[in-house]
Amino acid sequence: MKLTPAVVEAERDWIRERGEIVVPLINDVRAELADAFDTEVEGVDAAGYEAAVDAVFADGDLAVNVAALTRLLRDLDVADDYPGFVVDELLGRELAGCLAGTQPRRLLGEATFHYADITTHTEGPAGADDLDAALAAGFQTRLPGWPWTGRPSPFDVDPP
Repeated sequence: MKLTPAVVEAERDWIRERGEIVVPLINDVRAELADAFDTEVEGVDAAGYEAAVDAVFADGDLAVNVAALTRLLRDLDVADDYPGFVVDELLGRELAGCLAGTQPRRLLGEATFHYADITTHTEGPAGADDLDAALAAGFQTRLPGWPWTGRPSPFDVDPP
């Protein structure tokens, strides 16, 4: 695989266009997690998703990694699937973490990936459903809508 600025841009465009699949997955994951944690969370719309994709790809260092992980998952297939189970999980978790942001969101994105992966089934190569689950998990974590992301942390410490 060779990554160039043009390839990274093409992956950005592919991920943006995938919004018709990913946005409903994001909203399903958010609804299920909201029920599990007895909280309310706002849904995500296509415009919010596209803006988040654009923000990820505006950071070239992040963009090249996201593009590489996306390309790998798009093409990853293993005969009988199970031997490849570990590698597609590894790549999916890493992609979700990259998309989610810095800690603690990165960890939340990675954890959410495993939840989303259980409920996501995409036809195609073995990595396809991991890719969709990673996009949903990472972007749902990055995007606002959770009550705790809309307020200052009670653990913020003022500088001396």
